[in-house]
Formats: sequence, structure tokens, C-alpha cells
Amino acid sequence: MASCITQCDGGIELRVKVVPGASRDRIVGMLGDSLKVQVSAAPERGKANAAVAKLLADRFGVSTSAVTLVRGAGSPQKVFAIHGVSSADAAEALGLLH
Repeated sequence: MASCITQCDGGIELRVKVVPGASRDRIVGMLGDSLKVQVSAAPERGKANAAVAKLLADRFGVSTSAVTLVRGAGSPQKVFAIHGVSSADAAEALGLLH
């Protein structure tokens, strides 16, 4: 299983390294033990965090309300909880199965 995914009650927690101010929103792939995500939103007033939540919700096929920021609001290293997704489904959706 991917080291960035942890199973928790009702879903998963996902460790993410966020790069704000990129040319487009995208999931890049693994960077160490985190998933690297680039978003075009600026890192101000939660805009980049909201963009990451939307990107993750779209990737996992859940509503944005199912994605919550757990840790790292002001840091590039963040942890998001995603409810209604299993760790196996998350790894498959992210292309992390080996």
C-alpha cells in the first residue's frame, strides 16, 4: 500500500505535499512519503487548500464535503481526510498500486 495513505474510521487520511501557484491543478505523483499535488490557486486565505480538496474529491468521486483538511493549514505538508474511500480504492485511483 502507498505510504501516503492511512486507513481510518469511515475513510482514509492522505499525506499531501502541496505546490501552490502552479500553471494547472494536477496530482503529480509520489514525493517521498507524500502525494505531490500542484494547484494554480495562491496560498492565501485557504484558496490553495480548497483547490486541493476539490481536486481530491474529483479524483476519488466524492463530494467536496467528504474531503477535510486535518493538519497543515499553513504548511505545504498537509493531511486530508477523505470519507467514503478505502485505502485500496485510493491507491488504485491514484495509480499507486504496484
